[in-house]
Amino acid sequence: MVFSSFVFLLAFLPIVLLLYYLCPARLRNLVLLVFSLVFYAWGEPVYVLIMLFSIVFDYANGRLIEHFKNKNCPGKAKAALIVDLCGNLAILGFFKYTDFVIGSINSITGAGLSLLHIALPIGISFYTFQTMSYTIDVYRGEVAAQKNILTFATYVTLFPQLIAGPIVQYKTVEKELMHRKVTLEDFSEGAFRFSVGLAKKVLLANQIGSLWNSISQLNHMSVATAWLGAIAYSFQIYFDFSGYSDMAIGLGRMFGFYFLENFNFPYMSKTITEFWRRWHISLSSWFREYVYIPLGGNRKGLVRQLFNIMVVWMLTGLWHGANWNFVLWGVYYGVLLMIEKLFLLKWLDKLPNWIGHIYSMFLVVIGWTIFAQTDIHQLGEYLKTMFGIGHVAVADSDFLYFLGSNAVLLVALIAASIDYRVWMRRLKQGKDATVYDAIATSKGWTIAKPVLMVVFLLVSFAFLVGDSYNPFLYFRF
Repeated sequence: MVFSSFVFLLAFLPIVLLLYYLCPARLRNLVLLVFSLVFYAWGEPVYVLIMLFSIVFDYANGRLIEHFKNKNCPGKAKAALIVDLCGNLAILGFFKYTDFVIGSINSITGAGLSLLHIALPIGISFYTFQTMSYTIDVYRGEVAAQKNILTFATYVTLFPQLIAGPIVQYKTVEKELMHRKVTLEDFSEGAFRFSVGLAKKVLLANQIGSLWNSISQLNHMSVATAWLGAIAYSFQIYFDFSGYSDMAIGLGRMFGFYFLENFNFPYMSKTITEFWRRWHISLSSWFREYVYIPLGGNRKGLVRQLFNIMVVWMLTGLWHGANWNFVLWGVYYGVLLMIEKLFLLKWLDKLPNWIGHIYSMFLVVIGWTIFAQTDIHQLGEYLKTMFGIGHVAVADSDFLYFLGSNAVLLVALIAASIDYRVWMRRLKQGKDATVYDAIATSKGWTIAKPVLMVVFLLVSFAFLVGDSYNPFLYFRF
């Protein structure tokens, strides 16, 4: 079940909200748990069992780790943590990487081993990382082990962020799982945020995704068409995932949870380092906290730091998918970040911001091209076309048609990628501070928000009725 489906919008969400607010506060976690399991089972009933096993497994290990720590048995606590991490990674590895490993062995050795054709449980990468962060934090003493298994199960299965994140660490919602209340302001802010995310997904990501879908299926294209397609995919994946994150954060707020931000206008970045501070923040934070820093971070010299960066980014690539293009994508960003760490950041700091912005977006678009093409041969051909290698025209009639048909949409996408708060802050610091204050405190904005929410919802619904193209790109991770 996806957030941008009529089943979710017209049936599931109204029913769960109604029952949630009608029942006593002590039963609300149970309501969320039951409906979250229904939400997950809607697409894959069998794989609910895997998630239930993960819940019991991590709950028991969390209790065990805390028990051994209280008994002053650090060796046993560490052993329990290792068992937990190995168990989680084994489940993730079996379902996500078995066929990838078999296929790679076949390619290298010609062994001809049969693939198992294992279906990937939706969202397994997200909830596995969540449960691992929980047991690690219990071991570190940053959180107490949850005693109530139903409360822990609610955390793992919470439907707003279950399928495609953001990756919610237990320590960020621990208090809200136990005690929370929702004010009218919370609910209205959550509903508005959800409507913004839905509009991003339906009105922007789906529409530009159709352009990428058309271009990627062409047998021959010009350099300009290839770049237009890559730019289209770059916008699609941003507004698809950013829109989903907005909807998840908004839904969480409607139920009393304050999820951390997952995007911060990444296409405003002036370096690749800055880009990864702004994009999929919950994943970057997870790898920094649970992989990069434990490996030594930047505390053991430059060479070790560069090694740690590459390890993290190879793992980041593999996390996204069991395919060599994702490994290549991880290596690509690992190399770029190492180069910036070595010398490029110092150079870029001395240049005008617009040069850094062009540099960053140029490399990001190439990165999303690598990410989008799971067939290595097709990826090679597409990249050669983008850089005019071979007998490739600079532009053609397809490019002019696609550009003309989507010009307004592209302008809207660029406008929606800009962080206007930067300009507002500059306005406040300048002579027109009174204008800034008037806008920020305006009653008109207070009235406009619910009107905008209704407009976003109605227009999104209208597009959903007539649009059959409605994928969620991050469901496959």
